[in-house]
Amino acid sequence: MPAQVDIPEKTVQGIDHHVLERENCPPSPTSLDGKIAVVTGGARGIGEATVRLLVKNGAKVVIADVNDSLGLELATSLASSATFVHCDVSLEEDIENLINSTIARYGQIDILVNNAGVFGNQSKRKSIMDFDAGEFDKIMSINVRGMALGIKHASRVMTNRGYGSIINMASVAGVMGGFGPHAYTASKHAIVGLTKNTACELGRYGIRVNCISPFGVATPMLVNGLRGADEEEEDCVMNFGVPSEEEVEKNEEFVRGIANLKGTTLRANDIAEAALYLASDGAQYVSGHNLVVDGGVTTGSKLLGYN
Repeated sequence: MPAQVDIPEKTVQGIDHHVLERENCPPSPTSLDGKIAVVTGGARGIGEATVRLLVKNGAKVVIADVNDSLGLELATSLASSATFVHCDVSLEEDIENLINSTIARYGQIDILVNNAGVFGNQSKRKSIMDFDAGEFDKIMSINVRGMALGIKHASRVMTNRGYGSIINMASVAGVMGGFGPHAYTASKHAIVGLTKNTACELGRYGIRVNCISPFGVATPMLVNGLRGADEEEEDCVMNFGVPSEEEVEKNEEFVRGIANLKGTTLRANDIAEAALYLASDGAQYVSGHNLVVDGGVTTGSKLLGYN
């Protein structure tokens, strides 16, 4: 006679076994419950998508941007899960204020997404023979100096807890030549190098440093930069006008046309998903890595621009 099996009362009452199994499962490796994140350039484009996804996965997020109206609007839409701090990443006092105000409010910083950056002027002085040192310095001060300052001040507070994830936004222009103007390309190569070097130093404190290199995402920054190539705008560096739907589709169609991976379109949320992975404990042993999100385009020989 087989041994009698006692059936739990909950099962008798009709509780689904799968529900019970889920209750006993460990949390998702991408859960950010209890984590505090700072996202620079977080008011629009890839930054906005990243802010929304981090909040969706449980993080409290500080949005840092020079655009106060968009930053405040986004923070308000996310209620108590997000706050906004004005920050020009080229100014060290703004970076210090961002980090200090985050610590004052939350007591910790677990994640820094260094996303703020500019594309540069696509139309004028494209040739190195017409190199514009002023534009170069402006781009480097935001894309590279601003990122280094973010790492500097965030790592100082992360070392006290022996934990942290720093994510720098690079580009395929930092993987291969021919994907952008000279100043932008130089800045993105510098970001990849800065990521690897700081990962070597900060790993002893339990801080992971990685970067993401996206292909062309139709963000306001990129669309306006390419628009400048057609319109001969005087200052494409700081132009953040809202692109039209037609301009976005034109940009996406262009990227789809030269992409290796067909059947999908690269969008800001794809880059946000990469940031979520690197920010989470699912990537707890990933550091010094450049996560290229390009559908394989940098594995081929089809280049843009200076062929």
